[in-house]
Amino acid sequence: MQRKIKAFLEMPPDILPEFRQTALRYNRISMLVICIMIFGMELFNMARVLFWTSAKLSTLNNRIYFTLYCSLFVIAALYLILSFLLRGGHQRAELALQYSAAALMLIWHVCINIYDLTRSASAEIGIYYTAILGLSIFILMPAWYALVLFLSGWGLFIGLAGPLLSSGDQINITFTTIVSLAVALTNRHHYATVISQRMEINKMNEQLKEIAQRDALTGLLNKASFQRCVEPYLITQGAALLIFDMDNFKAVNDHHGHPCGDYVLKEFALRLEDVFPDAWALSRIGGDEFAAMIHAADEEDLLTAVRALIHSTSQITWHGQNIGASCSVGCCRASDSGGSYEQFYSKADSALYKAKEQGKNQVCLSPLS
Repeated sequence: MQRKIKAFLEMPPDILPEFRQTALRYNRISMLVICIMIFGMELFNMARVLFWTSAKLSTLNNRIYFTLYCSLFVIAALYLILSFLLRGGHQRAELALQYSAAALMLIWHVCINIYDLTRSASAEIGIYYTAILGLSIFILMPAWYALVLFLSGWGLFIGLAGPLLSSGDQINITFTTIVSLAVALTNRHHYATVISQRMEINKMNEQLKEIAQRDALTGLLNKASFQRCVEPYLITQGAALLIFDMDNFKAVNDHHGHPCGDYVLKEFALRLEDVFPDAWALSRIGGDEFAAMIHAADEEDLLTAVRALIHSTSQITWHGQNIGASCSVGCCRASDSGGSYEQFYSKADSALYKAKEQGKNQVCLSPLS
């Protein structure tokens, strides 16, 4: 039970920034509505004291009420001004302003309700009820703030007006405070849950998007994703597209079985990543064909790396037996300003076929003219 309560009250750190943004947007609308209501009610109350009472401001009682009406009007006005000034980049400061304004408004309602009670023991305490229930519904707040706000409001009201209240009123105030606190905490928990679920859905969507871009067997990019990924690099001087094709791969499958063939493909992908750790993109473009887009400033360094991959491929074993795996490589390297993906791919593919015609297990380099 204690753990459930703790989990209910705690805010997971990973959703705290999103909760603050949500609370900020939610409270902006709520506080604007509250301030508009305050302006309307307090302007009416001030006009009532100034123009519709015979005593006007000549009595102490009218002056106190008028001052109280003016003070709430000023609180609302100052909040709107400061909120406008803090817009755009001052998230924590604006949140602190919202919560401070809400606390001042609650204190104001406590004060005016207590003053009503000092004037007449039969005065209603509905002002306090309205304030705490309204704040619990319209202000999205963290658990610690809700606890401090409502318990402080209750303590202040009971502490100052306790002798003026009947036992029934004290019970009603306590019960209403508990209900308001429960509403505020439930509202906060609801939004925290919604945010957490939304973040989880976004995470799953990102994972699905990543899966859709990857080859299921090797984890490399699929053909379509590879093209999208490398197109921004095609204009880079020294860009090189390499196409790799496993030699006699059908014979490997026929002689050793498809599990062996899958193993060879995965091992080749790992060796490809080892030899070209800084590649812009690596892909299994289909079947036993792979591709890499790299920056190759020096032709000799490029050929050295490819030959190292060919040698590494020849060392692949299956159950301790060397199965004679090999690959042919066609490469297209841009010497000037690059070209389109289709140009690169066509040149690299032609170089690959030339490498196979020359006996396989070797590399053929073609410039992009």
